[in-house]
Amino acid sequence: MSTSESDLPARLRGALTVAGFTYDAVAELLGPEAHAALGRNETTPGLRRTQGGSPLETLVRLFLLQAPVELSAAERALPDLVDRLAVEGLLDQMVGEVAARLDIRPYAADGRDLWVVSDLTPGLDGGPQLVGPDHVLGISSASTSLAQLTMREPVGRALDLGTGCGVQALHLATHVDRVVATDVNRRALWATRFNAALNGVADRIDVRDGSYFEPVAGELFDLIATNPPFVISPATGERLVYRDSGLPGDRVVEDIVRAAPTHLADGGWCQVLANWAVVEGCPWDERLAPWLAEDCDALVVQRELLDPAAYVELWLKDAGQHGAPDYLVRYDTWLSWFEEQGIEAIGFGWINLHKVGPGASRRTFLDWPYDVEQPIGPAIAAWGGTGTVPVGPEAVLRTREDVRQETVGPVGAEDPETIVLRQQRGFRRARRADTVEAALVGACDGELSVGQILDAVAQLTDRDPAETRSTYLPVVAELVEEGFLTAGPARP
Repeated sequence: MSTSESDLPARLRGALTVAGFTYDAVAELLGPEAHAALGRNETTPGLRRTQGGSPLETLVRLFLLQAPVELSAAERALPDLVDRLAVEGLLDQMVGEVAARLDIRPYAADGRDLWVVSDLTPGLDGGPQLVGPDHVLGISSASTSLAQLTMREPVGRALDLGTGCGVQALHLATHVDRVVATDVNRRALWATRFNAALNGVADRIDVRDGSYFEPVAGELFDLIATNPPFVISPATGERLVYRDSGLPGDRVVEDIVRAAPTHLADGGWCQVLANWAVVEGCPWDERLAPWLAEDCDALVVQRELLDPAAYVELWLKDAGQHGAPDYLVRYDTWLSWFEEQGIEAIGFGWINLHKVGPGASRRTFLDWPYDVEQPIGPAIAAWGGTGTVPVGPEAVLRTREDVRQETVGPVGAEDPETIVLRQQRGFRRARRADTVEAALVGACDGELSVGQILDAVAQLTDRDPAETRSTYLPVVAELVEEGFLTAGPARP
């Protein structure tokens, strides 16, 4: 099907809209128990909740629960579309019944109701779940994680590198004038084009076939978002394109991080969801540091750390290999390769590059497995802005509104034993503070300069003013970098 010339996506969108096939409506129909069960790939609770025969129930059974439905019910839910969808490969028609060949899933993003076409979810109800090498993955935890990570400021051009079924491209199309989406999987490219047309944004998404940055040679972007095929493996055996790069180890992530700055416009960002190897005898941040270009500030956040055995189990099960005849051999081979490479753990997290020009020197590596506010994109953007905040004695700063001070100590004591400054939003960082630091943060209201505040605190605590400035001006820089203090005058 030539999606750009077909009226099928628009007609299908109309039918789905009339049926009320939206994320919120489906969640309400299924209820918390059945909705949670479907998230665990179990369909029985959902089937019990969708027996009324309404168009919405029919679509849920057909596409989400992968259950055959009566032909008459399908025709009521998809009027004048069943035959066409069968011809185009989205449905199978049998005697008196219809079954889904592809998944059509409602998705809520950026205040809009969207729909995403992909391959069927494998492994429902514990059934066979082997997937083909050109499998087109649908909405996943990785795709939603990248969507929450990506900044949403309006920009001119964006690149969705390794688009898959096009989830990131659909997000980007809400705030970007022109989106380029690339992939090497032709079935994925078809899905992206169909999804762009299905959601009415085909005019804003340019879908291109090719590997990594090859389809955009010489082009610059304001924003690059990518969830590359980052699974760390020996690069042997079958290759599942949506997760396996064909390169050994974490080479694919390194190559993207090294190459991305040459495709960023001034002030542009590259945001990567990634895995990386943690090698024996080398701290993870020291290993990743040489990947980073000199003209980009970088914020690298390690969100999770998996031991090799847990990592191998995760991805063998993902490929449907758990319980297969050669499962133990695959498991042992993969672990042996990790040992040979000296890989003692695998990190999962975010690599954010901000092109600020020659002389960029900010390198923030954050090991942060703790709860953060989602979406986290605004906090990443705020970190980018801290690089231009002055932190000298003449700087006028204010404490971020969500910062709270916690104290611990005996009741009635004049001074607390411990003072903790804690953010309620963004990364929700916390740091221990002494009385001078706490007083400084408490006094930053956008009116007095940092030097005036430190001088006043020194006088109140009988400290030498010059020594106080010398000691705490570097602390001020840390507080700005970590988001406790921001630039600007007091709010009216």
